[in-house]
Amino acid sequence: MEEKTLNRYWDTVVDIIHDGVMMVDPSGMIVSVNRAFAEMTGYRPDELIGRNCSVLKCNVCERIHDSTHQHFCLLFRNSMVSMRQCHLTRKDGSLVYAMKNASVLRDEHGVTVGAVETLADITDLLEKDSQIEALRNDLQSKDTFYGIIGSSTVMRRTFDLLANVATSDAPAFIFGESGTGKELAAKAIHLHSSRSNQPYIQVNCAALNESVLESELFGHVKGAFTGAYQNRQGRFEAAQGGDIFLDEIGELPHSIQVKLLRVLEEKVIERVGDNRPIPVDVRIITATNRNLKELVEKGLFRSDLYYRINVLPIELSPLRKRPEDIPLLAESFFRHLQLKSNKPISGISPAAMKTLVQYPWPGNVRELKSAFAYAFVTCTEGHIEQSHLPPDLTFLTVPSSTRVSTDDQQKKDLIEALAQAKGNKSLAAKLLGVSRVTVWNRIHRYGLHRD
Repeated sequence: MEEKTLNRYWDTVVDIIHDGVMMVDPSGMIVSVNRAFAEMTGYRPDELIGRNCSVLKCNVCERIHDSTHQHFCLLFRNSMVSMRQCHLTRKDGSLVYAMKNASVLRDEHGVTVGAVETLADITDLLEKDSQIEALRNDLQSKDTFYGIIGSSTVMRRTFDLLANVATSDAPAFIFGESGTGKELAAKAIHLHSSRSNQPYIQVNCAALNESVLESELFGHVKGAFTGAYQNRQGRFEAAQGGDIFLDEIGELPHSIQVKLLRVLEEKVIERVGDNRPIPVDVRIITATNRNLKELVEKGLFRSDLYYRINVLPIELSPLRKRPEDIPLLAESFFRHLQLKSNKPISGISPAAMKTLVQYPWPGNVRELKSAFAYAFVTCTEGHIEQSHLPPDLTFLTVPSSTRVSTDDQQKKDLIEALAQAKGNKSLAAKLLGVSRVTVWNRIHRYGLHRD
């Protein structure tokens, strides 16, 4: 291909490059930008060409003035910049973060004729890193225990109890309403214990019929029943040295209750179709949302098994009895979905948070998590509002005639929260149910930093 032909198509080639490209002359005057650079900075090409590159306010551009006035920028002295993180100021005043590469351009005689820069927009990546760091802080927060979130008195007591139970090999019995986090509690006991490096096996006793469940728990030998073509290890053997979590223990059939009682008393199992005892070293953790005492009274659950599994009882409180934990949970679910969905939603409005706190949550934490999944689908604005929450929750919505505009209400709520927190931004954020960054943004948006 001839040089003239190459030059004719060069602009097209540069324009389809994803990274921003800018060329300047030796004085720093912009002589060319590609489409990606214009989109990145918010300027039209004709608004940049002919202007000095200082209009972009790059934070890493180092200006020099030597005696010969030959150089205006350190790039022209050093010839090259490689993989330097920087930020530029867009036309609208916002910042765009980028990874910069730059090189001086010289003619065939070695005379400097200008420079070229390429910029890869990393703004979204930095935002993701920030969100991931926030999630990491969540996991390390004093308000969490292996993924269970709460700062209320009842939850702190629960955390202490779980930690103490984890040090014992005695059977643990977790009970509470559906959606309170029994699976998380069982896993927390395992992770906090000396068995954490050993297997953790989970079985839902309500998900399988009696014959399948027996084989799943205890295994079977070849020929034990139709389809048993080979020996099979059961869940108890798979959990050797670790923990087995039997969820929905109230649904366990009577025949298997007898076998489980033997495991608890003698620490042995027998595979289906075999009479040879196999020793097992397994801690048993059970859970249910049913009232086992009532089942015992009705003859649906063995009393001797009930007393054997109910050695270390742990009750998980329903969400309606600990409303002070709702903002913490809401913020955590919000950040997870924000990271997962990539939608430009920056927070939860005070009105929506008020609805969340006042709702009784019959489905507990699981229902709250589902409510946020719904809100992220319906929300097309910058904040999750009352109208984005599931219909079951919005019976608490304030009539439109008495509703204050969102900005006015946010400003009012922020002022009240800062006053109550005596200026402590972190505490104000917790009171509002938003992140500390959101509080800072609103302080600047409403001009409160001047006060």
